[in-house]
Amino acid sequence: MKKDQMTPGRRALLRGAAVFGLAVTAGCAGTERPAKPGPTASGGAAAGGPPAARALKPSAYRLQPMAGNGQQRAPRLRPRVRRKPILRMDGQDRAMVLTFDDGPDPRYTPGILHTLRRHDVRAMFFVCGEMAVDNKDLLREMADDGHVIGNHTWTHPLLPKMSRSAMREEIERTCQVVEDAVGEPPAWFRAPYGAWNRNAFQLGAELGMEPLAWTVDTLDWTEPGTRTIIRRVRAGAAPGVVVLSHDAGGDRSQSVDALRTYLPELLDSGYRITVPSAHGI
Repeated sequence: MKKDQMTPGRRALLRGAAVFGLAVTAGCAGTERPAKPGPTASGGAAAGGPPAARALKPSAYRLQPMAGNGQQRAPRLRPRVRRKPILRMDGQDRAMVLTFDDGPDPRYTPGILHTLRRHDVRAMFFVCGEMAVDNKDLLREMADDGHVIGNHTWTHPLLPKMSRSAMREEIERTCQVVEDAVGEPPAWFRAPYGAWNRNAFQLGAELGMEPLAWTVDTLDWTEPGTRTIIRRVRAGAAPGVVVLSHDAGGDRSQSVDALRTYLPELLDSGYRITVPSAHGI
């Protein structure tokens, strides 16, 4: 996708005060990958028009504190505590959201960022703190390119099995890493495995984040093959859907390769790949 100029509105994506076009539906669709087998951490609006290769200017979307000269940033509005996560957008204008969990991973995340940049598309990255802390350069690259960075906990645990204090530490530490890297804490939260409970919703809201799930699960964590991932995205494509993929937590080369095929197909089919604003409903 291509725009001749980056508009001020698009630069403001990650700092907006209202979510664009998201609606809450009941339940959490799909399944995320099971407990990670190894030591790795498991885990606006988009431009329109035809795809074209174009490099973004450095720091075009760099997040900055809202106040300078040593002044504290204005406090964000705390979202209301939800009982269910947000699953999809309102479906207007054939808009879709692509999300990638568990990274950043220097083996796979750069390839995903390259493809998104080539087509001038924004996506959401739900990062795990233990991966992000050693890859802050990738967080900054995400921010520079206008992507939304979300919180996916520190170690990708099963939250309902944790105490409230342990859960808070998992979530809060990742918020801090993101803020240290890009100047703003995340405004979105995704529970590992899609396993939510009351504490997860409450703590996410207390830390200024909205809960986002998904409507289309590529199941790429099972490494089903590039063609299978592409087929699942094609089959699930529809106005308003949120697609779940991964850029870490295992061999994600299939996910990287699949994106190169299905992203231009979606754009050629008239879908607008977009991201929500930074905060608030």
